[in-house]
Amino acid sequence: MSTDSPTVHRSWAPARLLLASLAGVLLLGVSGCAASEEHRPTVVVTTNILGDITRNVVGDEAEVTVLMRAGADPHSFGVSAPQAASIERADLVVHNGLGLEENVLRHVEAAEDAGTPTLAVGEAVGPITYTAGESADEPDPHFWTDPERVRKAVGLIADEVTEHVGGIDQAVVEKNASAYGAQITELTAWMRSEFDEIPAGQRQLVTNHHVFGYLARRFGFRIVGAVIPSGTTLASPSASDLESLATAVETAGVKAIFADSSQPDRLAQVLKREIDLDIDVVPLFSESLTAKGEGAATYLQMMRANTTSIATGLGAE
Repeated sequence: MSTDSPTVHRSWAPARLLLASLAGVLLLGVSGCAASEEHRPTVVVTTNILGDITRNVVGDEAEVTVLMRAGADPHSFGVSAPQAASIERADLVVHNGLGLEENVLRHVEAAEDAGTPTLAVGEAVGPITYTAGESADEPDPHFWTDPERVRKAVGLIADEVTEHVGGIDQAVVEKNASAYGAQITELTAWMRSEFDEIPAGQRQLVTNHHVFGYLARRFGFRIVGAVIPSGTTLASPSASDLESLATAVETAGVKAIFADSSQPDRLAQVLKREIDLDIDVVPLFSESLTAKGEGAATYLQMMRANTTSIATGLGAE
């Protein structure tokens, strides 16, 4: 019996070594996966409209984190402490700029000061200024109501991603940008055909606040006025503001008031009573995307819904 024992131990030794080696390989594999996930490139985007555009450009090449929830107001939304930290850790921060994200700007500026690459999209697509109201002559941040400027934004985002975000396939990003840009071009053509059905004398817009200046310039509308005579929803109209707008609406014979769907239309209803006319209050998705199934979960869906609502509200033939 004693002479057999060493033989048994020697026969198991290689098996033990093999098992130990396999365990080590598996542990290295798990560790490697964890490290890979930990270092996955990240693009942080402030607004959900820009978030959807950026996701279409980036695809699966990087993690895209959007700070603004569906249905929120870009003028007033804030970020949590973990979200603020994610801004500084990002490989790239994409934000609207031009004063839109009023409560988030300091975090973006802090990240920029710390060396994080940032892209203020609105400042790079040829911004226009407000022509009336409290914000007259100030830059208008609502560039996304003009799809041609969004098409330009797609190229800018793709350029910044390929320059600053490592570990991605640049060819894939460029292909994504080209395909999505083509969809934007198709959107512009479709919007123009829909708006062409509105008689020229009825292409007049009254909105909850000044948000459709870019759309008006692109497609030939006249802005009669806004219930809140400002570029931000944080302002409030005075009684004289409402009276002045009511007079303008009556004079122009405007058929509908367009109110942001993410905001109560109380002010538009007040104006409707002031005018004492039968005028429709039509909701639009102007400042934010919605959750899935609520009508405007993507930029393309939002613009198509708004175009249909405007054309119907203003009496497209």
